[in-house]
Amino acid sequence: MSSKTNIDPRQQQRNDEYNKYVKRVTPTNSLPMNMLKAFILGGIICTIGQFIVNLCTNTFGISKEEAPVWCSMILVLISCILTAVNLYAPLANWGGAGALVPITGFANGVCSSACEFQVEGQVFGIGCQIFKIAGPVILYGIFSSWLLGVIYLIIISI
Repeated sequence: MSSKTNIDPRQQQRNDEYNKYVKRVTPTNSLPMNMLKAFILGGIICTIGQFIVNLCTNTFGISKEEAPVWCSMILVLISCILTAVNLYAPLANWGGAGALVPITGFANGVCSSACEFQVEGQVFGIGCQIFKIAGPVILYGIFSSWLLGVIYLIIISI
């Protein structure tokens, strides 16, 4: 005998109602639509970055080698400002990976940690919590740079 035949009809009705409720409130995701949104938002971020590079070189006379550095700093600053005024999260919710993959996503992660834990103080709040996001990125960035340097050294010495 199956367990379904032992269920009280009232319990079965509650289960059916609950299943209908879950189906109604569960968001449906469309992979092609999510990819399109990520492409659009990532493209907008990259377009803003290219605009900053062009502005730096053409208007402010910054060299083509230094302009990308300024672009990165300005994009990080914009991301931190948008995070602080709580505007980056809605963009990331809409655009998904388009907002999280560029450098602005990393800046958002670090800045949001700082904003969230500022009530715990400068050292134990902001200082400690900010490295939950930044620490692994810095660690693996330095390690992979070192590893590639060793590989390069081996290759050129052969």
